Amino acid sequence: MSEFLNQFKQLTATGYLFWVLAILALLSAIWVVTARNPIHSVLALIATFFCLSGHYILLNAQFLAAVNIIVYAGAIMVLFLFTIMFLNLRKEDEESKTNLTKMAAVVVGGLLMVMLITIFRAKSAQVPTFNPVSFDSRTGLVENLGNLLYSDYILPFELASVLFLVAMVGAVMLGRREAGDRHF
Repeated sequence: MSEFLNQFKQLTATGYLFWVLAILALLSAIWVVTARNPIHSVLALIATFFCLSGHYILLNAQFLAAVNIIVYAGAIMVLFLFTIMFLNLRKEDEESKTNLTKMAAVVVGGLLMVMLITIFRAKSAQVPTFNPVSFDSRTGLVENLGNLLYSDYILPFELASVLFLVAMVGAVMLGRREAGDRHF
């Protein structure tokens, strides 16, 4: 414990910011799972996404941080909110969970926690240290991401774009109304 405290005393401002963001991300992630109100759960998930974007900025991945905020904290959360509002969740739904399902969730969560602790305590899971000599400040920039996508990963990138196009066409075809359908 004293070794941990000595290492904590040697942290810089970036290290303190990392720990603050990590603690906030963990607390808001716990709030996502434990919140009774689904709207509060969605708001906690948005806070978790903002904390993760802060970690991306600390890792010098500004583009990834911006995309995370725009796509996940923005668009996906609006979709979740609309879904929650359309479902019209009631208190009776919460009471339908049996003690067996609650116990199964606790057992699975406990096993996951034990597995993660085992993985992080293993000798092979050492976190690499910061090397200022080999550090490249242009690592997370859009230019480098674009060069990598359009050179080494051009085939998976194009296949993903075709997959998205097929999904959009399928969604339009499923949502299209026929001539005799009723309008709601």
